[in-house]
Amino acid sequence: MSHLVQTMAYANETPWHGLGNNLAAYAPIEVWAKQAGMEWTIQESPVYFMPAVTAALAPVKAQKVLYRSDNGEALSVVSQRFQVVQPQEVLEFYRDLTKANGFTLETAGVLKGGRKVWALAKTNMSSRIKGNDTMNGYLLLATGCDGTLATTAQFTSIRVVCNNTLAVALANGGVAVKVPHSTTFDAASVKQQLGLSSNVWDDFIYRMKKLSERKLKIKEAEVFISQLFTDPNRSLTNARAKQKVMALYSGNGRGAELSSAQGTAFGLLNAVTEFTDHERRARNNDYRLDSAWFGTGAHLKSLALHRAMALAA
Repeated sequence: MSHLVQTMAYANETPWHGLGNNLAAYAPIEVWAKQAGMEWTIQESPVYFMPAVTAALAPVKAQKVLYRSDNGEALSVVSQRFQVVQPQEVLEFYRDLTKANGFTLETAGVLKGGRKVWALAKTNMSSRIKGNDTMNGYLLLATGCDGTLATTAQFTSIRVVCNNTLAVALANGGVAVKVPHSTTFDAASVKQQLGLSSNVWDDFIYRMKKLSERKLKIKEAEVFISQLFTDPNRSLTNARAKQKVMALYSGNGRGAELSSAQGTAFGLLNAVTEFTDHERRARNNDYRLDSAWFGTGAHLKSLALHRAMALAA
């Protein structure tokens, strides 16, 4: 079990990976920082090298080393222009949202030894797709210090029956507000760009309900899955992924038997998201989480959503 994922905390129900320190609901930000393993800062140090001709240390003026204050471990070598976002800044982002907007922090922690930190809060937005099939809205904030992730804020939906995650498109059509590390992170500006209104959520739920009403023939589902997992540039198909997603869609997936999902485009989309979040091969759980939220897994889910909506058009 990866020690990197264990530096996290959660409130309410145990998260899908089963790791972390359990906190009481509405615990203070300071408690979250301690229990989530985020009670340290990112420090900076000059980069030096030793030319053979002089055998003396010389600075690399264009770069700096980022390292952890608690254990001294190096995190990355970055440009001098790189603007650091501290782990506790990620948690502080939610302080006023929990007080004024009714949000509740549910999970927070560290990925890849501190190279990425994140926090996830449940919003006050929740809707039923059909029957007891419910989706809840969350707000994710994450940042990296190794050059692979801009500071990213995005609304994310979680389907209760299976814990599948899917990014919610913003009013401007994008799925996230991203602040590159070449600029200063301004929490107030990010919140303004996100638009903390229910309109975005209502539009998302409308689309999910539309997918739940679109009945599919088996052949349509097979073609959808085949195209999704075939590389058009090399004509290569991921046979294992196709077989697994088809099995999830055909009844093996969590919630596949619900009327909202059984034989529908919504069920097909959830088969893809369940495969990506829970079944797709990954080195360990933190790599899986990283991919599902920010990497190839997130791209796959976005592509599946786009194609599923085309079926329902």
